[in-house]
Amino acid sequence: MEAFQYQALNAAGRAVSGVVQADTPRQARTQLRALGLLPSALARVQARERASRPWARGLSAAELSLLTRQMATLLDSGLTMEQVLAALIEEAEAPSTREVLTGVKAEVMAGASLAVALGSYERTFPDFYRALVHGGEESGALPTVLAHLADYLDARQALRQKTSLALLYPVLVGIVAVAIVTGLLVYVVPQVVQVFQQSRQALPLLTRALIGLSDFLRAAWPYLLLLIVGMAVGVHLALRRPAVQRRWHAALLALPGLGPLVRGVNTSRFASTLAILVGGGVPLLSGLTSGARVMGNLVMREAVERAIGRVREGASLARALGETRTFPPLLLHLVASGEASGKLEQMLERAARLETQALERRLAVFLTLLEPIMILAMGGAVLMIVLAILLPIIEINQLVR
Repeated sequence: MEAFQYQALNAAGRAVSGVVQADTPRQARTQLRALGLLPSALARVQARERASRPWARGLSAAELSLLTRQMATLLDSGLTMEQVLAALIEEAEAPSTREVLTGVKAEVMAGASLAVALGSYERTFPDFYRALVHGGEESGALPTVLAHLADYLDARQALRQKTSLALLYPVLVGIVAVAIVTGLLVYVVPQVVQVFQQSRQALPLLTRALIGLSDFLRAAWPYLLLLIVGMAVGVHLALRRPAVQRRWHAALLALPGLGPLVRGVNTSRFASTLAILVGGGVPLLSGLTSGARVMGNLVMREAVERAIGRVREGASLARALGETRTFPPLLLHLVASGEASGKLEQMLERAARLETQALERRLAVFLTLLEPIMILAMGGAVLMIVLAILLPIIEINQLVR
């Protein structure tokens, strides 16, 4: 059975498009007519051709997690891979999801393994996902592996959402603070201070500085805006260079407050991924290679790559990771214990759980300190503006007396 991309008219005369599965183009047209559609164009499309489209949209993290769990449940119920994919295609609501699943099913029906078929959609199914599916197929425990993978995807998505929501309030406070201070300097201060300038009295230093800053912002704000946009674009382009990106990632790890957060996120992700891969029957070296790809920090990724070389030479995983001096001691001790007891998967899962809990605590402390600091900074800026306005009034009152 192959996949066909179609364009048709529905009963209302509106143009619709999508993907249909059939053995021949004639059978595809018959299916479309049975659905009340009048086909105007029909073309056979291979999965790799669709996946290579630059506008092709991948599945979101929530959709991928749900799809993985549904696949694990159906496989565990005794259905064949063809039946599972057909059921998922019928269940899918989003056209993009149906298109991805249809392409995967076409590859599987052509004789490819599920891992190879998923490789046609690299944007949707990352390297570690396909490596885990391959290990599950090789070990014959694909339903169990997919269930663990779905749990991991849910946990990672929950941590990402928790972090985003936690950072939302400080970001909003910062934006509001900048907007309020800018509005006071650009619109309010000039109107109020103009009265004092007409009195021809010597203004306090703070008031003169505030007037100068206000005049500068009103005259130069277009250039400042262009400068900020230009700097943002320049930083973005610079960070695309590996050498600059590596120095930036190294600087992040060295920061007193942010460094432990970055290290904890990458360590938790690495330990979780490696635990699932090892538990799914993937060889340790292949699991380490896939685990290195999921790490966002380039310095820590290079540390794992160096550890892979040491493990290939015969060193233990704990010793290889310890020689990089990049990972927390907790992970190293648990990995050493897992290697000694033969329970590496369980120890990696425990390390990932502990690192996630430590990350949540650090994030809570960081946000607890960040919020009052931002409020104090905003209050200090407003206080300076108020003092700059009140000082001339106080001097005028003293002159009247």
